[in-house]
Amino acid sequence: MAQTNNLQSSNGEIDDSPNTLVYRKMEDMIARMQDEKNGIPIRTVKSFLSKIPSVVSGSDIVQWLVKNLGIEDQVEALHLGTLMAAHGYFFPISDHVLTLKDDGTFYRFQTPYFWPSNCWEPENTDYAVYLCKRTMQNKARLELADYEAESLARLQRAFARKWEFIFMQAEAQAKVDRKRDKIERKILDSQERAFWDVHRPVPGCVNTTEVDIKKSSRMKNPHKTRKSVYGLQNDVRSQSPTHAPVPEVKQPTMEELQQQIKFWQAQLDRHRLKMSKVAESLLGYTEQYADYDPFLTIPEPSNPWVSDDTTFWELEASMEPSQQRVRRWGFGINEALKDPAGREQFLKFLESEFSSENLMFWLEVQELKRRPIREVPSKVQGIWQEFLAVGAPNAINLDSRSYDKTTHNVKDPGRYTFEDAQEHIYKLMKSDSYSRFIRSSAYQELLQAKKKKSKNLF
Repeated sequence: MAQTNNLQSSNGEIDDSPNTLVYRKMEDMIARMQDEKNGIPIRTVKSFLSKIPSVVSGSDIVQWLVKNLGIEDQVEALHLGTLMAAHGYFFPISDHVLTLKDDGTFYRFQTPYFWPSNCWEPENTDYAVYLCKRTMQNKARLELADYEAESLARLQRAFARKWEFIFMQAEAQAKVDRKRDKIERKILDSQERAFWDVHRPVPGCVNTTEVDIKKSSRMKNPHKTRKSVYGLQNDVRSQSPTHAPVPEVKQPTMEELQQQIKFWQAQLDRHRLKMSKVAESLLGYTEQYADYDPFLTIPEPSNPWVSDDTTFWELEASMEPSQQRVRRWGFGINEALKDPAGREQFLKFLESEFSSENLMFWLEVQELKRRPIREVPSKVQGIWQEFLAVGAPNAINLDSRSYDKTTHNVKDPGRYTFEDAQEHIYKLMKSDSYSRFIRSSAYQELLQAKKKKSKNLF
């Protein structure tokens, strides 16, 4: 794709906003880096079992920046390169964190199609298609990271109604990718992964695609100081010596007031955008649970709220779950735990991983909260001896803070003695065991078996 001098917005007009000007400068620099004569040599590296095509090292990038931009401090060059990497112009081939390292780490340049100047605003459905496609490809090379697996499960719950359509799209794209040359497919896969690392970054990393209105305002008026709408400058008072006279505050002009009004209008627009995301999330939640609300969807058998037939409730309480109930376990760990059949299946999975003591402890603590007060002390001692005492038969793994607090609480037993320990175990199961349970073959086979059975009934 040819390099363009003018960046255009989505409506075709030339965009000269501060962000676009920064993109233009970075893209000109990237074009110089890839120049055949004066750029960074792009090479194919031989590894132990395969070849790594079209890569450069992090030290090569840093040295090029020092040499061609006249940068004296190597740390400054590394900082500049990290900013460019954070915007996705080049990326590490074996890491999701977009930073530049001054060593032998291999990097690859991003194709102009995925540059941020194209003003892409990918939807969650696009991300769902990408993650779903990743699960269909080479699992050894493209296995989902933990945060990606959690995102996939969350998107599957949010788009439960149209997940079959998303799956079909992912399947079609995966078939097209399989027809490509192996080296070309490897490069395109890494470039697509880097695009999503920019737009759906690793938790804890900065999302460079989000526009900060305050920063944009400061970029447009770099020498303008912030003044209060009411003409009061508290920061001047706070910086003055204890007995120094405070200078007289000048009243703002009409032009300054108009600029302040525009600034706060921009802030209101920003919050309105956030509310739209909240509304989108609420609509997604409503759509997700619509099939499970007898008032919105006619259940089979009949609605027990408008008839005397309680068969629907009896089926919901039975240990033989329907396909609809099994699918609901994937909405979140709470859905699996509150369903007796879901708890049973989750416990079987934990037993296969030799970590069933976590769920057993959580269930015992839940039972403790419902016990009569006279039975609480003996129950607390029983839980302590079973899961937390030295040499306990089903010892659980707690952090030091939770263990110390629980040890202190046991001296004065109550229904909530193990609250901290239970919360720690719950988070451990939610972030680790539950995500593997949803991806496990046992759950997928159960889901498909119930799905086939429900189809045969019709």
